[in-house]
Amino acid sequence: MIDRHERRNALDVEHLDDLRAAVEDVGPQVRALVITGRGTSFCAGADLRGVHGDGFRTALYAALHSITALPVLAAVNGPAIDAGTQLAIACDLRVAAPSAVFAVPTARNGLVVDPWTVRRLALLAGGGAARAMLLGCDRLDAPLALARGLVDRLGDFDAAFEWAREIAGFSVSSLRYSKLALDTLFESPWEATLDTEFEDSWPKEVPT
Repeated sequence: MIDRHERRNALDVEHLDDLRAAVEDVGPQVRALVITGRGTSFCAGADLRGVHGDGFRTALYAALHSITALPVLAAVNGPAIDAGTQLAIACDLRVAAPSAVFAVPTARNGLVVDPWTVRRLALLAGGGAARAMLLGCDRLDAPLALARGLVDRLGDFDAAFEWAREIAGFSVSSLRYSKLALDTLFESPWEATLDTEFEDSWPKEVPT
């Protein structure tokens, strides 16, 4: 659980490191994880007080990469903005509460997301929805996110937990095979989609 509700669970380096460590430290007996946010927000994005340093980007990528390494469900209990949407789409499955909202309005403040996020968002929600979110700064509420495929089910944390418990009873080898096949057939290797592909075209300064 992201426990920083006083800042609507905005992420900084410390909390990203804690998230990565929590995912990486699970024992072999854990077959499915559920990530959610405390309070009324899933994750309001990056804490803008520290987003411009290289340390934040490194910590964010490390946390997202750790999540994609094993079956994880996102219980999106409220707004998932910018890094919150990145966190949600890094998970294998998403269950959204009625209050959930997905948005990546980086164009409003001169920031960008990495090519992995663009590809993953387009793969899940479709190219049209990805363009609307990235270029038009559109927001997808829970029903629309479900219709677009960004969300798999509607429900609260209990619904996500119950689904995770059901998945935990499935064959581990089958789950690993299916996850590997999906990641290999439909997505580029993680290392090929981070910093280098479009780095020369990234904004050099953020407007004030």
